[in-house]
Amino acid sequence: MKTYEIFEKVRKEKPLVHHITNWVTIYDCANMTRAFGALPVMAHAKEESGDMASIASALVLNIGTLTPELIESMIIAAKSANKKGIPVVLDAVGVGATRLRNESAAQLLDKVKIDIIKGNSSEIAKLAGMNVSTRGVEATKVDTDLREVAKKLAKERKATVVITGKEDIVSDGKNTYLVKNGHELMGKVVGTGCMAASVIGSFAAVEKDYAKAAAAALSIYGIAGELAAEESDGPGSFKENLYDAVYNLQKDSIEELSEIEELK
Repeated sequence: MKTYEIFEKVRKEKPLVHHITNWVTIYDCANMTRAFGALPVMAHAKEESGDMASIASALVLNIGTLTPELIESMIIAAKSANKKGIPVVLDAVGVGATRLRNESAAQLLDKVKIDIIKGNSSEIAKLAGMNVSTRGVEATKVDTDLREVAKKLAKERKATVVITGKEDIVSDGKNTYLVKNGHELMGKVVGTGCMAASVIGSFAAVEKDYAKAAAAALSIYGIAGELAAEESDGPGSFKENLYDAVYNLQKDSIEELSEIEELK
């Protein structure tokens, strides 16, 4: 399935994507999911998180503003998603910064099946067992081959691993992709990383090859960033233009601009 075809399937099927996500960026994640054509729902209470996951097509978990109670709700929702067989995306925001984040991410990975693990270089390296730290939610330098880190963690967890950065790495342990789309302004706006997890969840809802789904999602999201940057003077106008760029994406632009390299 081609990159554009996955995007068109999202638009056609309008999958319901259940989020238990970051309070800082929840509004942006909902809007970005909707701009891509999927349907967002944000249900955090443990009393309903399992029920909501049972009627969704994907579940996105983001530990950016975690509490122990929120982790409990995530586990309930993820168990429901696992039972239904829908993809679970974990955005490991801030892993490597505090013990609570490290332990909470480990708890999620051990107690439920996570299908797609997303993070920046130091977040993923920490999950892979490396002695690294994260500066709040910002990546620190990791002195190793990140492609091998992604492949190793993917094999260990039987999941697709996504490392975001100037070039994004996606690996399911067998197939590894390098996604070269995007623009530096995406790193100047709070929430673009969280929104990326929502886009990945939307694509995984309609494409069962999660590595292909994640690579396609990041490429098309990055293309929208490139197009939005052409119309923007800075972070404020860029954020507004990003939604419009996503909404107005066409097949020709995607096929011309998409840069996904399959690594051998």
